[in-house]
Amino acid sequence: MSIEWITVAMFGSMLLLLALGLPLAFVTGLIGVTFCLGLYGPMGLTLVASRIYSFMNEYALVSVPMFIMMASLMEKSGVAKDLFDAMRAWAGKLPGGLAIQTMVAATIMGAMTGIIGGEIVLLGMIALPQMLRLGYDRKLAIGTICAGGSLGTMIPPSIVLIIYGLTVNVPIGELFTANIIPGLLLAGVYMVYIFIRCAINPKLGPPAPEVERAIPLRRELGQLRGLVLPMLVIMAVLGTIYLGIASVTEAAAMGVVGTLAASAVRGELKWVHVRESSVQTMHTCGMLLWLSFGATAMIGVYNLAGGPAFVKEMMTGLDVPPVVIILIMMGVLLLLGTMMDWVGICLLTMPIFVPIVRELGYSPVWFGVLFCLNMQVSYLSPPFGPAAFYLKGVAPKDISLNEIFSALWPFILLQLVVLALVLFNPQIALWLPGLGG
Repeated sequence: MSIEWITVAMFGSMLLLLALGLPLAFVTGLIGVTFCLGLYGPMGLTLVASRIYSFMNEYALVSVPMFIMMASLMEKSGVAKDLFDAMRAWAGKLPGGLAIQTMVAATIMGAMTGIIGGEIVLLGMIALPQMLRLGYDRKLAIGTICAGGSLGTMIPPSIVLIIYGLTVNVPIGELFTANIIPGLLLAGVYMVYIFIRCAINPKLGPPAPEVERAIPLRRELGQLRGLVLPMLVIMAVLGTIYLGIASVTEAAAMGVVGTLAASAVRGELKWVHVRESSVQTMHTCGMLLWLSFGATAMIGVYNLAGGPAFVKEMMTGLDVPPVVIILIMMGVLLLLGTMMDWVGICLLTMPIFVPIVRELGYSPVWFGVLFCLNMQVSYLSPPFGPAAFYLKGVAPKDISLNEIFSALWPFILLQLVVLALVLFNPQIALWLPGLGG
């Protein structure tokens, strides 16, 4: 069978099985094993197993359960809630003030955990009722929660960045540094959008009642003490990485220790929280591992069949400028983002795309930032859009899934604007890593 027909058969059957509702991990694993037996016989399975073992043997992968554990502990101990309460002390002084402060809190939470689902659920339980109580436009409030809660994809430490770095052999520390400015830029664009819309139409984000705004300065400053513990946790993780004190894996362990210490300071360090966080971590890691097994098997077989060389020759053979090829890749990622989880997208496409990116003379670190921005879009894009489903689980019952998705379009457009800015201005992502070089 020619590589052209192998490509059509493998990815066509994958899309068909996904359309039938089968889980991605089992779809990719089944396709990988089936094509391996058909092309190379039973002995080919040893090559698939060795490829999976090689990926799982990466030491930096240990950081993934550490960051998941840290996020779970942060949520259960109340440290993240203290952060939102501290930021809320300054809400109400600007048009859309509470929504802007929610976005600031979401940005800081992203720097603490790097986990998406927990952020959206927490903000949906704490911030959404407050905005609805104050008469905020429902769609603006919903979009703020989903877009802000998804910032953990961009803001280091991000699990997306760790998996991308391991998949294509790019230093994770450089990826973390490169995503700082684009992540803050995206958060800033969200806040400017909220401010402008509410300044034009104050009914969209009315200020808090005068009695709620009339808080003594001393009390406002006192409430900011809730920022201290989250900032210490951030320093324990990101500070040790950027200062060269610890590797990503060691910093992740420091984050867990810092979160446990913060919980103890608050008097919330309870065995039940540790146990529940451990179980949640095992469930999440189990899902990630099975996705990794399946995707690694499928791409391993495709690589043996000569797939990357075929795709590379096909793309580089196009009589178009290199940036057009990058735009085609962006289109593929955006399309897959409407149907698949980011883990599967990363493991299936990056081993094929990144060698082409290198061949075209682009930085794989810069492309990693573009990948994260694409995954930002995928978190909000229907019909898959996991951010919408996370929020639906904790939103008031009268808020439908259709209403949530309709509220996300302005924020998707903002994500695409930032994606275009970074795509056509690579220094936005590469400036900070360049300082270290």
